[in-house]
Amino acid sequence: MPDDLAALNATLGIDVQTLAARGLTPFAEAATLVLAERNAAGREFELTPAAASAWQAMRDAAAADGVTLYLVSAYRSIARQHEIVAAKLACGQPLADILQVSAAPGFSEHHTGRAIDIGTPGSPVLEEVFEKTPAFVWLGANAARFGFVLSFPRDNPCGYLYEPWHWCHQS
Repeated sequence: MPDDLAALNATLGIDVQTLAARGLTPFAEAATLVLAERNAAGREFELTPAAASAWQAMRDAAAADGVTLYLVSAYRSIARQHEIVAAKLACGQPLADILQVSAAPGFSEHHTGRAIDIGTPGSPVLEEVFEKTPAFVWLGANAARFGFVLSFPRDNPCGYLYEPWHWCHQS
């Protein structure tokens, strides 16, 4: 583990040995990113070229089947992950609770440019109720064809809460 990553996490009170005990390993930031999608508000989502192509093909296939999928989150830098965890700490959330829903900086699949969080109209974003949507049913039946896997199913060994919206492209 790079010393700078351990030092960065230490600023948040995160012991990387504790993360390693959970079986977590660091992820390098993607070297090459492309625009995968721009939402109606103009927010841009970047992914690796392979993940972006796979996402676009999957989104279009879902649309052809009458299911709307959109990106809620895609590539995220280590620095941005640090900001997210720091903001949650500043709001008084306990670190143990944060680390069940947010990866420590350097430990997020989003750093790879292959992970996406998916939303669908009519469902709150980043909430477990997503599993009750036609979008989740469609993803369960079709995502693998496009190289995407559900990263954090119920009772996953990583210690994260169930995230039915979080999928990662396996390239």
